[in-house]
Amino acid sequence: MSYGPFDLTYTAAADRYEKVPYRRSGASGLDLPAFSFGLWQKFGTDYPFETQREIILHAFDLGITHFDNADRYGPPHRAAQKNFGRVLATDLAPYRDEIVLATKAGNPIGPSPYLRGGSRKSLLNSLEHSLRDLGTDYVDIFYHHSPDPGTPLEETVSALAAAVQQGKALYVGISNYLPERTHEIAELLRAAGVPLLIHQTRYSVYDRRPEQNGLLDLARQDGFGAIVYSPLAQGLLTDKYLDHIPAEARAANSTFLSPDVIDETYRRRTAELDKIAAARGQSLAQLALQWVLRRPEVTSALIGASSTAQLDHNIAALQFPDLTDDELALIDEHGIHGTGLNL
Repeated sequence: MSYGPFDLTYTAAADRYEKVPYRRSGASGLDLPAFSFGLWQKFGTDYPFETQREIILHAFDLGITHFDNADRYGPPHRAAQKNFGRVLATDLAPYRDEIVLATKAGNPIGPSPYLRGGSRKSLLNSLEHSLRDLGTDYVDIFYHHSPDPGTPLEETVSALAAAVQQGKALYVGISNYLPERTHEIAELLRAAGVPLLIHQTRYSVYDRRPEQNGLLDLARQDGFGAIVYSPLAQGLLTDKYLDHIPAEARAANSTFLSPDVIDETYRRRTAELDKIAAARGQSLAQLALQWVLRRPEVTSALIGASSTAQLDHNIAALQFPDLTDDELALIDEHGIHGTGLNL
């Protein structure tokens, strides 16, 4: 489907719920698509709004109903929320009840002590701004973006619970917490009558911390879902860097990925993973996405896209057969934790 720059007569694809399977988030009643769309990068003022709009609407046509945002996403901070809000106010307005909107607060967005951390003031003030940015009176999921050891966990919990009690969020989540702290906040939230819905964590073939430190096991124990970000390790789990670093690639111009990590060890391991994918008739990116979704504790994998074609390619990962035990063993042999990530 084409989305013209002045065509605000968008109608969602009638078959959108036939394209992506849905998975239950922990012990809750909420289902999320196997792939969710993240606006972490390329949804600020440095990319054309019409391209952003086209990708967002295409994602929705593919059955991706969950859109993940944060006050920090831009540049500048809050820009991604405002851009999504523009699409929500026009094209997606009739479908608000079918959309799961998530936002996060707590990572620094300015010099003020009230623009970071897990205090009640910081979290609830940020949520108010996010609601205005998005042009909605509630978000479906409100996250604490990163743990704040300087604030009592009870205060952070009280703010998250208040967001639900005030009708400004339907569910709450956390991100980047280690297992012990995760269990503590899950217990406190349960006692407050607002169970922890979901934990957003980094997870990929090259970053296996959630399975090594017990976080995924804890998700099953405490009844929350896991949604994983960077499943392609910032592009390292693609064939993009096997020969060289393209000028337009993330490693050439991103603060999140250094060219230094793209060494011969990385290339050797990644080339072997690429061979496993090719033997299955798929790309390395598709293999990597299937790999994170193999775990039943993983409710959804967050993906981004700079084009509708890239989005289509990643969604096609769902069309391939499950990974076999032999294939998983080969992935373990070459997909070594910490590769390319300076862990």
